[in-house]
Amino acid sequence: MASACRCLVAGHWAARGICAALRRSGEKFSGPLAAAPAGPDLCAQRDFPQAESIVQSTVVPSIRSCAAGGGGDPMNDTKTPWCDGNSVELLINGEDFFTRVFECIRAARKEVLIETFIIFEDRIGEGLQQALLQAAANGANVVVTVDDYGTSDLSSTFVRTMIDAGIQIQLFDPRPRFMGMRTNLFRRLHRKVVVIDGELGFIGGINYSVDHMTDTGLTAKQDYAVLVRGPIVGHIHQSAMSMLSKAVRAKLTPTPLKLDRAGDAQMLLAERDNGEHTTDIEEQYLEAIRGATQRITLANAYFFPSYRFLRELRNASRRGVKVTLILQGQPDMPFVRVCSRLTYTYLLRDGVVIHEYKQRALHGKVALIDQDWSTVGSSNLDPLSLALNLEANLFIRDKALNQHLQDHLMELAAAHSTQMSLKGAARGQWWRAPMIVLSFFFLRRFPAIAGLFPVHGVRLKPLRAGDVVPEAKVIEQQQNNHPLAQEKTL
Repeated sequence: MASACRCLVAGHWAARGICAALRRSGEKFSGPLAAAPAGPDLCAQRDFPQAESIVQSTVVPSIRSCAAGGGGDPMNDTKTPWCDGNSVELLINGEDFFTRVFECIRAARKEVLIETFIIFEDRIGEGLQQALLQAAANGANVVVTVDDYGTSDLSSTFVRTMIDAGIQIQLFDPRPRFMGMRTNLFRRLHRKVVVIDGELGFIGGINYSVDHMTDTGLTAKQDYAVLVRGPIVGHIHQSAMSMLSKAVRAKLTPTPLKLDRAGDAQMLLAERDNGEHTTDIEEQYLEAIRGATQRITLANAYFFPSYRFLRELRNASRRGVKVTLILQGQPDMPFVRVCSRLTYTYLLRDGVVIHEYKQRALHGKVALIDQDWSTVGSSNLDPLSLALNLEANLFIRDKALNQHLQDHLMELAAAHSTQMSLKGAARGQWWRAPMIVLSFFFLRRFPAIAGLFPVHGVRLKPLRAGDVVPEAKVIEQQQNNHPLAQEKTL
């Protein structure tokens, strides 16, 4: 991933204080770090030989059996292998997810690795902090990687409490603000990953904020995650390790991975980065859609996919596959529904069924195909997720999970959604026609357009307690800059 990870500073964060001060002082990130060429990963593996030995000794022996066809070396395979022998637990909304993940973090004894887009300093963020503090007190190595755009308003007290407890924190690609506004929208860390003690993995779309709890009413979001055990955790752990800076990884001790067979589910971890895996998640979707014979059920928060994705959905419906989409009816950003609706007539004409979910904002990113294929993860089906952001999805072959999630989504469609008709979608088509033409042109050309966005080089700096900006200074900076309030909705 060519985007960079730098220190998280309290206070608010790097963009508001310490990193700007470092730039003014002329501090450079030089030495061995500067010698590492920018590549597809957050930091060059060659500069941290211990990491390679950790992976080779603890991960590779256990995941070789995951290679496609039962042979080969997944470390050298160009096609990511499916892993057999895993268990999966579906977690719906914050009530399920936060209960399980906090419980598992508090029980950690060796290692906790977390990646997320958002942490808010509300009751959920505070619950996460307390769980991490308990893990650190247990003797576990704890590393938290957050995105600068999504997580930018934590207090110095909140952050320093974790640093003082030995928790390492990274900020992904911090950028200075322009007139108090965040401008670093593109190529964000949008992954939501947790690995605990080398034996438990969580992946989904849920951030650490109270709006993922259904008791927050109209502001609540509908979302999903999974808890997995088994050989797939080796892949997730390896991916999480690749997201750590050189300085952070140097402080970690090898964690033996418990990757014994835990169930019968087959799984594949697919990532999207800005290096060698730019289309892996989309390709897994497309391969499954092309092979569908019975049904495709897709629920996604931001639906404005590539033209070829739309074409494959339409083609599946034409050959008799029942294609059902559950999309936003109460979007957290109004333009999301506008963009999605530009694709409706194209799909409805060939029999695709579209429901708009009305109960609350839909934030999930899940799909089901036929009787056993499922995916849960962080990737939306829009240009940001498919062509720019860093994402992680699990693709799962398990009939029980597939049926459980299918029943759940059909209940949402029946009880809390409005089915769209071709007549309704085509209403006002005469004035929307130019927008539809332009949108399809955009979707066809976006892969090339995405290549025009800069891919940033590696910039790494671990957070130290001395980097924390005093609270009074933060307040002064806020008053001077008059930052505009912006809702984080990615």
